[in-house]
Amino acid sequence: MSVNWEEMSEQVRVRFQKLGTLRDRRENPFKNGYAPESFASHLQQAHSAKTKEELEAAGVATSVAGRVMTMRLMGKAAFLTVKDRTGPIQLYVSKDGLGEEAFERFKEIDIGDIVFGRGKVFKTRTGELSVNCGEFVMLTKSLRPLPEKFHGISDIEIKYRQRYLDLIMSEESKAIFRKRSKIIEEIRRYLVDHDFMEVETPMMHQVAGGANARPFVTHHNTLDLDLFLRIAPELYLKRLVVGGFDRVFEINRNFRNEGMSIKHNPEFTMLEFYQAYATYEHLMDFTEKLFQRVAANVLGTTSITYQGTPIELGGAWQRIGVEDAVYKHSQFSKQFPREKLRDREALLAYGKVRGLKMDPKDTTGGLIMVIFDEEVESLLIQPTFVTHYPLDVSPLSRQSEVDPFLVDRFELFVYGREMANAFSELNDPLDQRARFESQVASKNAGNEEACDMDEDYCVALEYGMPPTAGQGIGIDRMVMLLTDSPSIRDVILFPQMRPLTAKKAEAEEAGTSEA
Repeated sequence: MSVNWEEMSEQVRVRFQKLGTLRDRRENPFKNGYAPESFASHLQQAHSAKTKEELEAAGVATSVAGRVMTMRLMGKAAFLTVKDRTGPIQLYVSKDGLGEEAFERFKEIDIGDIVFGRGKVFKTRTGELSVNCGEFVMLTKSLRPLPEKFHGISDIEIKYRQRYLDLIMSEESKAIFRKRSKIIEEIRRYLVDHDFMEVETPMMHQVAGGANARPFVTHHNTLDLDLFLRIAPELYLKRLVVGGFDRVFEINRNFRNEGMSIKHNPEFTMLEFYQAYATYEHLMDFTEKLFQRVAANVLGTTSITYQGTPIELGGAWQRIGVEDAVYKHSQFSKQFPREKLRDREALLAYGKVRGLKMDPKDTTGGLIMVIFDEEVESLLIQPTFVTHYPLDVSPLSRQSEVDPFLVDRFELFVYGREMANAFSELNDPLDQRARFESQVASKNAGNEEACDMDEDYCVALEYGMPPTAGQGIGIDRMVMLLTDSPSIRDVILFPQMRPLTAKKAEAEEAGTSEA
């Protein structure tokens, strides 16, 4: 292996030299076969309450392994803090305990190395639980120094790009991802408890559908076929309802070729579930209880704080129609009466006065949604179900039997962010075909987010789908809410990032050194 010494820092160079010394001595710097008998937190729970004398009398012997986080060398002895997946434990190493030769080799240890220690559990004079090592082995040589302990990783770029380093240094980051895992576990348990069956559906689709979004395109060489990374699993899950699986759910990735922000990552995790013989109103009650159960079981409370704002997840959540929300929360009511909400000229005039980006060719429902998105959404702080969306922005939803302009649909908003989207499903195959055709026309007119025609799905509906309600919940946003995380990148282990080479090129072009 060739090593470019010129590009190394002095600290890294020294560690590579130590690696070379170990190999010259025919010592393996990357050992295996050392399984610890105990974890740090288990030792703390079992022995922290015992006195020094009780531990000495018990003579508890064990072994531990982990990464060296701190080290204090004091002549013929040393104290190390070693961290495993459960937390830190202190090791005591001495010349008397290891022998002179082994202790000299111990002094080659660096912060960040992964080590194994075996010995008796005791308490120091200051009362700290420790392991007095009669055996000490370096398992993995760390060739790069960790960030300085007291500063951690302040560079957000490094935190997201090198998540492994963030997890080594930050217990807060580890806690977020442990909570994420438990949140998903609780969601899955809640659905299974309500007789839903977990399924897996294709991630590569021949037809881009299931939601309005711009897809990623890939190519299958053997079939010589362009495929789309899935926007949503919706149409496949509803095929399963046609097939007789009345309650199904999937927790998996969706991909949307859109912009990135603190709320958006092009690859994200969704829960989608479908229940036959239910309506969107049933799902509002179901969703309230889902969030409340997850919060109670993961956090121990339904009263949370997000970014300094108290959020109450308990109790009954507010429900309001989208047109009522627009009329109540925007400035439209100060210029026009309520009935003008479906008047295109009034909507366009309002948009012009307010400086909203409205397309004169957009549908009436689309213009209403511009006002909602720009002026109303951010005001919905406490959990709110916004219901009865316009038909022309809801191509897969069941038309309202009371008002044909609307559909039986809701979206859930918390802290001004969409958390879920649900509706009573459209199961009329002729109506569905007509709406697909409308979407295709919109796409041909330049709307890159419109759905394609899914002929097989229309055929499936012709066999008959029972009345069904379905919903999608953004897992990443739910985790953000329940962990008080400001950015979606804080709750995705490896968020999508622009390549470093591209960032450096942009910085150089701008005349700065920032990468």
